[in-house]
Amino acid sequence: MPDDTLIHDQSAGIERLLEIMRRLRDPESGCPWDIEQDFSTIAPYTIEEAYEVADAIERGAWDELKGELGDLLFQSVFHAQMAAEAGHFTFQDVVRTMSDKMVTRHPHVFGDETRDKSAEQQTRDWETIKATERAEKAQQGALDGVALGLPALLRAFKLQKRAARVGFDWGDVGPVLDKIAEETRELVEARDSLDADAIEDEFGDLLFVLVNLGRHLGVEPEAALRRTNAKFTRRFAQIEAQLATRGKTPEDSTLDEMDALWNQVKTEEKARP
Repeated sequence: MPDDTLIHDQSAGIERLLEIMRRLRDPESGCPWDIEQDFSTIAPYTIEEAYEVADAIERGAWDELKGELGDLLFQSVFHAQMAAEAGHFTFQDVVRTMSDKMVTRHPHVFGDETRDKSAEQQTRDWETIKATERAEKAQQGALDGVALGLPALLRAFKLQKRAARVGFDWGDVGPVLDKIAEETRELVEARDSLDADAIEDEFGDLLFVLVNLGRHLGVEPEAALRRTNAKFTRRFAQIEAQLATRGKTPEDSTLDEMDALWNQVKTEEKARP
């Protein structure tokens, strides 16, 4: 029988979690589900857990955040265990790599550079260091290294920021608004043609330019859309509550009725201090 002392030692910290993960993946005595997983099957869970961390923060759910951060940490441990089994690297390699990166990227804290810099200057320095790191990885293109697995909205934002650094950008909001009008016209033309591929293509172009507008306005599009999603959810719940007082549901209500309630909820929200 294996020694479970470490498994049940609540004071053991990260070593306990690493041992739990090792045991879960043990080919002889581990969990069949955990044993069957690989990097590609676990990756979606990793992304999901990151969003659940962001959700808990946005709701100010600090008790939940502890658990969500633990879930995200477990994802890192899971990937590191699979990597160790394949001979790629260990969890300690992950920790060492991250620690070295943070020390290198903060010479004003861990080196001999001055801390007497603005946040803007530190951001420029950070980008210079990251550019050097990309060059060392033979990433020559301005857009190299922007992860393919990012949510499309966030990846569009990062791609545009990278392009802007090398001068491929409009100087102000005006041309961006003109481009939005142009892409909107092209989307209407594609809709009228009933060509599904053309519609998807033009819709994507319009989204991409809207992301650009957000960037020029200092708005992070992913955060903006999360905020609007929350607002829509909140307002629609109030519509359902109002309908319930009338003994109705959305399914047996008209669009005009729900739209009137939407406008009422919207007006009441805006009137609140």
